[in-house]
Amino acid sequence: MLTPAAVAAIILLVGVVFLIAASVPIAVAIGVPSLLAAAAVLGFENAAAAVTQRMFTGANSFTLLAIPFFVLAGVLMNSGGIAGRLIDAAKVLVGRLPASMVQTNVVANGLFGSVSGAAVAAASAIGTIMMPQMRKEGYSRPFAAAVNVASAPAGMLLPPSNTFIVYSLVSSTSIAALFMAGVGPGLIWLLAVLIIGVWLARKENYKRQTEFPTFSQSLIVLWRAVPSLLMIVIVVGGILMGWFTPTESAAIAVIYCLVLGFVYKELKFKDLPQVLLSATRTTCIVMMLVAASSALSWVMAFAGIPDLIAQGLLSVSDNKVVILFIIMIILLLIGTFMDPTPAILIFVPIFLPIVTELGVDPVHFGAMVVMNLSLGVITPPVGNVLFVGAQVAGLRIEPVIARLWPFLLALIAALFVVVFVPQISIWLPTTLGLMTPAGG
Repeated sequence: MLTPAAVAAIILLVGVVFLIAASVPIAVAIGVPSLLAAAAVLGFENAAAAVTQRMFTGANSFTLLAIPFFVLAGVLMNSGGIAGRLIDAAKVLVGRLPASMVQTNVVANGLFGSVSGAAVAAASAIGTIMMPQMRKEGYSRPFAAAVNVASAPAGMLLPPSNTFIVYSLVSSTSIAALFMAGVGPGLIWLLAVLIIGVWLARKENYKRQTEFPTFSQSLIVLWRAVPSLLMIVIVVGGILMGWFTPTESAAIAVIYCLVLGFVYKELKFKDLPQVLLSATRTTCIVMMLVAASSALSWVMAFAGIPDLIAQGLLSVSDNKVVILFIIMIILLLIGTFMDPTPAILIFVPIFLPIVTELGVDPVHFGAMVVMNLSLGVITPPVGNVLFVGAQVAGLRIEPVIARLWPFLLALIAALFVVVFVPQISIWLPTTLGLMTPAGG
């Protein structure tokens, strides 16, 4: 006869898989099975009270206040003329190189992502400007969209990153150390996209056709982009220097972007209600995911599922390389149908104790998890960046996916380089004195 915990585990597994397959919103697909699983053990009234309390506790975190502020800052950047100036700066930096429009798109996404920390915002803002320019240069729409989609998630790794904030909450790891740990993997991500993009562009004989700005024009373009890039220095530098917390830095970023939008004369007072509404909508989605995932994590722990998974993994092998490889494959599969936020909230508490016992540093593990799950945002069926990038290009996702697979293969290879070469992640935070590596 099945124990109540086993019944709860079956309800969770079947319920979550069925609801996700039925295209039910992720928060609902997680929350409802969690309530039903808890009810099978505690009774409905006690389960409702316990699940509600866990959802509230999960969302009631000072650290998580940084997320709505960074989301609002990203929306303000999208509306405030910052994207155009960053693209112009990227053209000056790489415009003379082979396949210059590919390199401009990638570098611009890296710059915008490192300012906003939002992959969807980068794909939308940079794609909207770059698509017409790449079409004018002769690039096909599917290829141009694939370059934009593949490079946008670098913003999830480069600081400031909302995804690292969520990981920090779950793992009790320094946000400053995680932000710096994302720099190496973020640059590796961009380099992988650059190599594949330039190779494909040269193979298909795409050539630069537009004239390059003069030296004096280039200096003007770079000078116009300096205020936008200064936000990285203010936000990340302020955290590293201990001047303010990540939450305070996010609030400062909002004020800075607001002022910059008005200075650039791209943002009007009449635009603010729509900006606030857009940021609120995104924030509500994220916080509902956090709350529902917190309830699910509690029910899973109550049913003993993390211990079963840990025992199963360690029964396969106690070799660190083998365990990390298995975990990365599992997360790659999970990322195809689950957003990074709930995936981190659910699976990091399961996997982190296993890998730390094997000597893996939590900061390094955070970098590899975030990079892994960033791949999920550009793969179907729930790849938000893939859908936004295709929509900006005026395409269905099928032709974009057809051009995206070489980038995906390169990024998966880059992921395993990051996994098995820890120094890529931990060198910078260690050098800055933000962490001591495990075993160090």
